[in-house]
Amino acid sequence: MLKLTDISYSISGRPLFDGASATIPTGHKVGFVGRNGTGKTTLFHLITGKLAMDGGTVEIPRGARIGGVAQEAPASDDSLLDTVLMADTERAALLEEAETTTDPVRIAEVHARLGDIDAYSAEARAAAILHGLGFDKEAQARPCADFSGGWRMRVALAAVLFSEPDVLLLDEPTNYLDLEGTLWLEGYLAKYPHTVLVISHDRQLLNRSVNSILHLMDQKLTLYQGNYDTFDAVRRAKLAELAAAAKKQAAERAHMQSFVDRFRAKASKAKQAQSRLKMLERMEPIAAATENNVASFNFPSPEQLSPPIMKLDGVDVGYDDTTILRSLNLRIDQDDRIALLGANGQGKSTLSKLFANRLAPQKGDTIASSKLRIGYFAQHQVDELHLDETPLQHLARERPEMPPAKLRSRLAQGGVGPEQAETLVGKLSGGQKARLSMLLATLDAPHLVILDEPTNHLDIESREALVRALMDYDGAVILVSHDPHLVGMVADRLWLVKDGSVKPFNEDLDAYQKLLLSERGGGGVAAAPEKKKPREKRKPAAEQRKAIAPLQAEVSKCEARVAKLEELKAKIEERLADPDLYTPVYRDKLMLLQGKAREINDGLKRAEELWMAASEELEGAKAQ
Repeated sequence: MLKLTDISYSISGRPLFDGASATIPTGHKVGFVGRNGTGKTTLFHLITGKLAMDGGTVEIPRGARIGGVAQEAPASDDSLLDTVLMADTERAALLEEAETTTDPVRIAEVHARLGDIDAYSAEARAAAILHGLGFDKEAQARPCADFSGGWRMRVALAAVLFSEPDVLLLDEPTNYLDLEGTLWLEGYLAKYPHTVLVISHDRQLLNRSVNSILHLMDQKLTLYQGNYDTFDAVRRAKLAELAAAAKKQAAERAHMQSFVDRFRAKASKAKQAQSRLKMLERMEPIAAATENNVASFNFPSPEQLSPPIMKLDGVDVGYDDTTILRSLNLRIDQDDRIALLGANGQGKSTLSKLFANRLAPQKGDTIASSKLRIGYFAQHQVDELHLDETPLQHLARERPEMPPAKLRSRLAQGGVGPEQAETLVGKLSGGQKARLSMLLATLDAPHLVILDEPTNHLDIESREALVRALMDYDGAVILVSHDPHLVGMVADRLWLVKDGSVKPFNEDLDAYQKLLLSERGGGGVAAAPEKKKPREKRKPAAEQRKAIAPLQAEVSKCEARVAKLEELKAKIEERLADPDLYTPVYRDKLMLLQGKAREINDGLKRAEELWMAASEELEGAKAQ
């Protein structure tokens, strides 16, 4: 059991935790969520002792091992397989001792312990983990120094998974994985034999791999049972309940204050007024626990171009004399939403750069509309920004004719607030840099948006905002992402980049997942969701958007009707709260208002039913 009790911790006077407590039972798989910058990684450092708490305690069972991913696997001459095997320090020490000890009793003890920890199957287990994370047999024999930092992070992840600590702490493990590695990790974590606490903004991983959610909000920790979707539903209901209670209390306070203000000076009512004043003083305010709204993404709509907007005819592409992809014959229309599938290193980013005109074809022709505008979000967006400039300076360079007030307004529309507008980019968070890059990429209302791993630095709420923006966008989308939720929500076509070619994958993401798991082995996944209809039977994106447009309009109309009736209801209730109405002289007026209140309540009930029916019809149409 991992027990956190009354933890307090501040950075430069800003509290991250204030009396935060949580108890995580042994063997639980827990997703740790909360807005970026609230202190999730800091809590890991407090648990491991890298940081000293201002107050509180962390209790861990005696002898329990805590493990997390190192900052980076060493760039050594040791092979990947040996690097992972060395992560089990007890096994390594026992094997060394078995080679040197001469005491018969100790030899027996060493071999007994090696059997207990299943040491003799260790190499097969380490190889299976590396394979699941994308390293084939040949790669596993190569030295770590041969691989880039991102690939070595996978080795570091493989090492900690192999060592099987009693408490496994993972901080955004999918940030350096491709979609294939992410799917494998989901299954591995679901089957992991000990306690897991994973910081993640990957909604699918949090739905398939954990059975509890630890939520950090307002310096407090709350543990919810169930996966992310269950947590989200419970939290929303709780927020709605608190908001309703706060609204009701506010009305009660206003009613009592009105009575006090009216009658405190009248001798006949002074005692009652004083009594209500004391009740007001004792009334504990109910805070409407609502989270800050997440800034939306704003993709300007382009004009329509004649299809196709881009076509590749017999194209080869690569770097210098090395060809990565060959004989590409591809077509993109403005209503396409295409996700590129394939393991890292197969050429997804290369293809993205070709579409974005960042790479020229080595052979063949790229034919594009003369009016085509392209927006490109780079995987490493920092490479596209000037760290010593502010977001305001970035935008002013693109729009020199625009006055400062409009520049700030445009930044705000893209989610870059007033405080960040004049902050050096080098000091912005990863999420803020991502928003700035997205804003710059879509500033000219592109007909084609190319997004290469756009969610790496976005929290769950921002990822959902990105999904909504892409669904409303009127241009083509090319998407490279390890986030299955984003791919599943946005893409209606899948292209598989593999072995130097790009081919349509005519089944859905679930079928691709099963294919990957059968190829990579190990891991496995939790029960897959109900199989969707074959992709070839789905409506094309443009046709579907046209079909659901009237339904979306009806939902909006119903929402407006409900909002209007709720506004009228609030006004009537405010008038009914007047104490004077309940005197004989205003009896007729009171009965009239009460009758209107009943009519509004009946109308509101009916309007909400129509709203629900329209929403269900819309959701059904989207699922087709």
